[in-house]
Amino acid sequence: MSRVASNPVIIPAKVDVTLNAAEISVTGPLGTLSHTLCPNVLVERVENRLEFKVNGSSRQANAMSGTVRALVSNMVTGVSKGFEKKLALVGVGYRAQTQGDKLNLTLGFSHPVVHAMPIGIKVETPTQTEIVIKGIDKQQVGEVAAQVRAYRRPEPYKGKGVRYSDEVIVLKETKKK
Repeated sequence: MSRVASNPVIIPAKVDVTLNAAEISVTGPLGTLSHTLCPNVLVERVENRLEFKVNGSSRQANAMSGTVRALVSNMVTGVSKGFEKKLALVGVGYRAQTQGDKLNLTLGFSHPVVHAMPIGIKVETPTQTEIVIKGIDKQQVGEVAAQVRAYRRPEPYKGKGVRYSDEVIVLKETKKK
């Protein structure tokens, strides 16, 4: 059995988990998430924790048990605490501002870039050069952050562009005569 799947997921007091034969639904103070379960994995609720067991002896069943455990753990964390990604704008004249559910970016192009946020994702700009993307679905938060970063990736010579706040850019040395 997968080592990841052998660890149970602890359910906080304010989170409610509903198990069906083919689906798991997690409800918390921030919202509700649901996921279709793999038939190779058995999920059991024991008091205030969820345990994951392999249904069969195939390699795929073993791998999916760890994957399902990680997805359910992220769902429980998302509805109780939420997820956030921080982005930083580095460059002269690079700015960001929010207008409702849209993010307006000035990234050195001849036109402003407007990125519409999907349902369930909130965006904040504490300063003009910082972007905070929040939501309850970890995959969706990461995907939106990657889409915003893709508008102007950090370039390797000066480091200008949109980067994650904890990202380290290794700068290349410029050509010498």
